[in-house]
Amino acid sequence: QAWGQSGGRRRLIGAGPCGLSPAGAVRAFVGVGANLGPAQTTVREAMRALGRVDGCTLGACSSLYRSAPVQAEGPDFINAVAELHTTLDAPTLLKRLQALENAFGRLRSVPNAPRTLDLDLLLFGDQVLHGELLTLPHPRLHQRAFVLQPLAQIDASLHLPGLGPIGPWLERTDRQRIERIGVACPSPRVRSL
Repeated sequence: QAWGQSGGRRRLIGAGPCGLSPAGAVRAFVGVGANLGPAQTTVREAMRALGRVDGCTLGACSSLYRSAPVQAEGPDFINAVAELHTTLDAPTLLKRLQALENAFGRLRSVPNAPRTLDLDLLLFGDQVLHGELLTLPHPRLHQRAFVLQPLAQIDASLHLPGLGPIGPWLERTDRQRIERIGVACPSPRVRSL
């Protein structure tokens, strides 16, 4: 495997199974967050678990970020974003993400409650969807630094379907408290930024 440079970002070229997307796969992004228990460990373990979801390949993961809860109470959140290449459709991927949350002890007591693990399907290719159970892109991703900073770290030229380039949206969140705190990637075979 070799590393290439692109605008100050590292890109994995010709990697093994963790760096290649299967034929017909869709590029999806998943927000990973936790603010209960050992949150950093939980987020790292969740990244590892995402790489084992049938029909998914973990392509890249952002750094870990610490941020204040938004419209919620409790301890600071630890957040990251994972890039997946998946042959699943969006509703099936969402169900698999919810099953992972449950496996990590996620309880859905009240909206915005503190959580052991939160997995949000942020983007699914260029799909725009306004469904009862799933909205794509995630309805608030363009308002939250804890989503936009890790997304831009993975792909600074990312286009948000229906919203445009990520850059201007990221600039609008520059007053939100967020701190990059560490590495989230579970394996040296996965592209780390």
